[in-house]
Amino acid sequence: MNNPLLSFDDLPLFDQIKPDHVAPAIDQLLAAASTALETVTAADFPAVWGDIASVLDVATEKLGRAWGAVSHLNSVADTPELRAAYNEALPKITEFFTRLGLDERLYAKYKAIDATSLNAEQRQAHKNALRNFVLGGAELMGTDRERFAAIQERQAELGQKFSENALDATDAFAYYAQASELDGVPADVQQAALAAAKAEGKEGYKLTLKMPCYLPVMQFARTSALREKLYRAYVTRASDQADPATRQFDNSALINEMLLLRLEEAKLLGYRSYGELSVVPKMAESPEHVIAFLRDLAAKARPFAEKDLADLRAFALQELNLPDPQAWDWPYISEKLKEARYAFSEQEVKQYFPEPKVLAGLFKIVETLFEVSISEDQAPVWNASVKFFRIERAGELIGQFYLDPSARTGKRGGAWMDDVRSRWLRPDTQQLQTPVAHLVCNFADGVADKPALLTHDDVTTLFHEFGHGLQHLLSQVNERDVSGISGVEWDAVELPSQFMENFCWEWDVLRHMSAHVDTAEALPRALFDKMLAAKNFQSGMQTLRQLEFSLFDMLLHTAHDPALDLMPLLNQVRAEVAVLQPPDWSRTAHTFSHIFAGGYAAGYYSYKWAEVLSADAYAAFEETIGQDGLPNLETGRKYRQAILESGGSRPAIDSFKAFRGRAPQLDALLRHQGMSDQQ
Repeated sequence: MNNPLLSFDDLPLFDQIKPDHVAPAIDQLLAAASTALETVTAADFPAVWGDIASVLDVATEKLGRAWGAVSHLNSVADTPELRAAYNEALPKITEFFTRLGLDERLYAKYKAIDATSLNAEQRQAHKNALRNFVLGGAELMGTDRERFAAIQERQAELGQKFSENALDATDAFAYYAQASELDGVPADVQQAALAAAKAEGKEGYKLTLKMPCYLPVMQFARTSALREKLYRAYVTRASDQADPATRQFDNSALINEMLLLRLEEAKLLGYRSYGELSVVPKMAESPEHVIAFLRDLAAKARPFAEKDLADLRAFALQELNLPDPQAWDWPYISEKLKEARYAFSEQEVKQYFPEPKVLAGLFKIVETLFEVSISEDQAPVWNASVKFFRIERAGELIGQFYLDPSARTGKRGGAWMDDVRSRWLRPDTQQLQTPVAHLVCNFADGVADKPALLTHDDVTTLFHEFGHGLQHLLSQVNERDVSGISGVEWDAVELPSQFMENFCWEWDVLRHMSAHVDTAEALPRALFDKMLAAKNFQSGMQTLRQLEFSLFDMLLHTAHDPALDLMPLLNQVRAEVAVLQPPDWSRTAHTFSHIFAGGYAAGYYSYKWAEVLSADAYAAFEETIGQDGLPNLETGRKYRQAILESGGSRPAIDSFKAFRGRAPQLDALLRHQGMSDQQ
């Protein structure tokens, strides 16, 4: 069989990959990688970095790229056949990489490498590798080694099943509303819902729990009963509180088992908790350090959040005749208060952000600031809505990326960036491999032959993911394991992404990426000023929401008995941090994919941690902004070189100090979010 998963000459053949290609390709690549492992661990094989890389790293990189393509398709184009093929291969993949990390022969070979023979990038990669062998169980013996390997395999299965349940529970819900129930819902959302129902031969308007439908219904639908119906379905997804018809997707037992296994893994490696294990390769010193940081920030944000809530309650009573708002009323009240206070709505703003215009504006700021050019390119893709681009500097290819913007059935929710391949001076060919990335969002499609329209939140999301992409794509590091996003501490990896969000609030950037969908008129300055005035609307409450997630995650992995129900802990955290309490039947933790299926376990705090870094980094641009209102190019060059191009080749704090000339400070974050005394 001519298997597209075994083609490594260029880009993945996404349009040719079929479920029946998965098993034979993965089996062949696993066999080659296992042979490579035996080769480099032989007694007579030299303990030389380049020699090991040219055999073992070349084999594992091919395996990683093929499996990456399968995993990507599993996330964006899920089918029963592909899911079955993925789940059949997953244990084999997990077993191999666990075995690789546990191999004491390979660990010994790495320890025998003469670090003085390595360049700076290789020394950092070597240091990380030795640490990862320890965290990967290479120093365990006998039954402990066997148990560690079994834990890794089971955790991979549980994470995949959690993700499947969250997707299936989301896709399983549909409510076919009558026109009379949709009073207040934006016209484009109604059109999309009507078209979705018609496509199924159904009457009415198909409402789903996908964000482009769910959020505008919650914000704009005047019918409280409709909001309640969708809210209840959304916050009980994949739980024991869900509609009985979808209870087979309940994640409760998976969560308990995952937490038990994580604690057992930590104890095998000599740590008291999974939280303690989790921070070892991160910037944070300890779980206690993280918890203190979160609680300190919560104390600073709380007075602002309490005022936000008081304003909402007063407005609900006086203007909306809602003396006792329920959980499903708050998004509606918030939107109405924002409209009343700032005289604009999200729907009004959305008309100015057609997707093609936003993309052109994003590319323009990146091209200007980072001295590159971006153009559309050709590649095999998995869906007609996917676009492919190339980034060049002075006519030389630097990197390429796929952009998959649209929400659809079979595609998991949220937005993310992932790598297809890394920049690498390949040891087998001595050729420089350029990096390739995936940028994935879940925006609404265009309706009635019009382009997709993005909310300002969508625009911010796009800039966020592009920030991740830039760190991967602009890397100038030639060592694969510390190139781009590889090797960057997890709690610093959000710095470039959150940094890019700031440009979405700069008039001289925003006006160039807006054009009204009907008139092509640019965003009016008066409307932008209203948006800017509303920028920190409810920032106190939003900050506490993120801190609630972060504190819950860290306490769950440090102070919680995994044999017990997690709801009492979540309620305890909410009592400490939140100003709004959800209903008793809310089970949002059951779809908290970041920590149960996305690598953020005991690491969700990274968003707030890195926000301090990104706000402080952006302050350097604010300090040097030109008279034209545009960012200073010299500052952009310094940021690119210190942060983006250096990747994981040195500790993130060193990269930050190289850019800022000092350690990070909290002041800029509080100021940006309207929670500073110096407003």
